[in-house]
Amino acid sequence: MAESKTKFVYSVHPGVAMVQKWVATLPEKTGRSLDEWLALIKREGPATEKERRAWLKEKYSLGTNTASWLAERADGKGLEDVDPELNLQAAEKYVEAMFAGPKADLRPLYDALLTLGFALGKDVKVCPGKTIVPLYRNHVFAQLKPSTRTRLDLGLALGDMPVPARLIDTGGFAKKDRITHRIPISSLDDIDSEVKHWLKIAYDRDA
Repeated sequence: MAESKTKFVYSVHPGVAMVQKWVATLPEKTGRSLDEWLALIKREGPATEKERRAWLKEKYSLGTNTASWLAERADGKGLEDVDPELNLQAAEKYVEAMFAGPKADLRPLYDALLTLGFALGKDVKVCPGKTIVPLYRNHVFAQLKPSTRTRLDLGLALGDMPVPARLIDTGGFAKKDRITHRIPISSLDDIDSEVKHWLKIAYDRDA
């Protein structure tokens, strides 16, 4: 296959490799490959995704996650979860959608924070999802989320470090989530030396 000439700012989401590995084990775990399952569903399965999901669970004793995933793929949905090229194309669309319409004014804040993130090191990877944009080193160390029409939240993975009041506790540490604090960003002026300081600390902690 010829190498794609399309260049992306973003990186393939780590979840794609996990899904690819899961697909590779389908024959061993379920007795059929992905292509075999999709052919069976299209040939014998019910018309709607909901019906297919129930049919797969009842007739073939598949778990809820597996049945749901296969039912979606039979409609051609979610291919970006398993195909790296499609995942990168989807990443661009996710970001455009996130900052469309009433949240368009937040795009300059996002771009400025993304620039700071990439400047931290060549090992920074940015892998957008539908509602958030996580920044990875070895793990997620920060995330960008347009929370309201006027506020972008910079989430940070800081564990139980003592932090100033400006950094709002997300409850993440208690819940064992990666993101433990957030800094509300409503203007470019909010992206000051303190924001840069804590973003770098989050990055350094994930060395």
